[in-house]
Amino acid sequence: MSHEMDLFPDDVSGSAKPAKQQPLAERFRPRSLDEFVGQEHIVGDDGFLREAIAKDEITSIILWGPPGSGKTTLAKIISNTTHAGFVAFSAVTSGIKEIREVIAQARLRPNKTILFIDEIHRFNKAQQDAFLPHVEDGTVILIGATTENPSFEVNSPLLSRARVLVLNPLTVDDIRTIVLRAVNDTERGLGGVVSEIEEGALDALVSFCGGDARRALNILEVAASMAKKGKKHGAVITVGDVEKASQQKMLRYDRAGEEHFNIISAIHKSMRGSDPDAAIYWFCRMLEGGEEPLYIARRVVRFASEDIGNADPQALQVAIAATESYRFLGTPEGELAIAQAIVYCATAPKSNAMYTAYKAAREDAKKYGELPVPMHIRNAPTRLMKELGYGKDYAYDHDYEDGYSGQDHLPDKLSDRTYYEPTRFGFEKVISERLKWWSDRKRKMKSQ
Repeated sequence: MSHEMDLFPDDVSGSAKPAKQQPLAERFRPRSLDEFVGQEHIVGDDGFLREAIAKDEITSIILWGPPGSGKTTLAKIISNTTHAGFVAFSAVTSGIKEIREVIAQARLRPNKTILFIDEIHRFNKAQQDAFLPHVEDGTVILIGATTENPSFEVNSPLLSRARVLVLNPLTVDDIRTIVLRAVNDTERGLGGVVSEIEEGALDALVSFCGGDARRALNILEVAASMAKKGKKHGAVITVGDVEKASQQKMLRYDRAGEEHFNIISAIHKSMRGSDPDAAIYWFCRMLEGGEEPLYIARRVVRFASEDIGNADPQALQVAIAATESYRFLGTPEGELAIAQAIVYCATAPKSNAMYTAYKAAREDAKKYGELPVPMHIRNAPTRLMKELGYGKDYAYDHDYEDGYSGQDHLPDKLSDRTYYEPTRFGFEKVISERLKWWSDRKRKMKSQ
């Protein structure tokens, strides 16, 4: 492999530091996809990027994700595995002159050239235009890394010639895996220096780093330097060490224990009690305790159906939109969308009529088993079925006045059942009026 420029030099002056003198976050950087943690959607067994790296068939891509999500690491893995020329520079320190030099070298090279640009969003339009033609004609293959939305920060022509790969904030489990690996690794990690990280300290560290692997390793390294040696061998990292290293105080919150369920219950009941202030406070408590925002978002989606339902059908749309917004924006920007959904649900009209109807119908479905579908509403796609009476006497509602025939649809055994009883709040008041009108009309039709 030929690389005209070192992708991530250990020392800008040119004299590389010994491995153990490098910051932990740098020396513990994954060297291959087998060591890489997270982003399964692009580097998992069926991920687009894994296949491209394995075949050495990299195309122009933009890696968009929050700090510490793995953008630079993926670039380095590509650098270590590709047989193409690999040139990298930062948009912070490079300009059009450097771009022209890279293009001139690429034209002389017999094999393809991959150009990695870190923080590509810092290049202005003129700088991006400078290498656009060379991406178009295949002189270079572009890999850009950015924390900003490329739709706004990368020129449209350039964006149309690259595939955008969205990297998500690392999950709590991802960060835990990385930290524990670093604690136990004797070659590049803290193995031998640290003998243990207490469970509470690990929870605190995970909560403080916000899905950022680099920040997690930086906190871990500082905490290790403060930790006292244990009774056995090596230092034991405590909650206090992590709090000092991160300069943050750990709130009492156990993600898998009682406090976890207490606080999610507090959010749910605050929304049900139409108290937006309490709901948003408990939401923030969970975030500060290191909870996965998507877990909370899923609970809000459930609440929108269970406690609001058709009193305000838009609540479910708002909750789903907030969930997708978080997936799109990540932490911390996407958390505001979840907060918005929580406040919306807390201030919406409430009804559990839909939830009650669902439970009652489900109980009857279990209790009475496979009750037959009434003949008049059965499907009759064949002549034999029609001869057997399938669909016979079905009343096509659109043929009736006001589009309502008054026919029955439940099995005979359940003909008297009413599962859904809307409240007088919000949109359900309108639904209730419709149902009453249909009920009165049905009664009148049957009496004639």
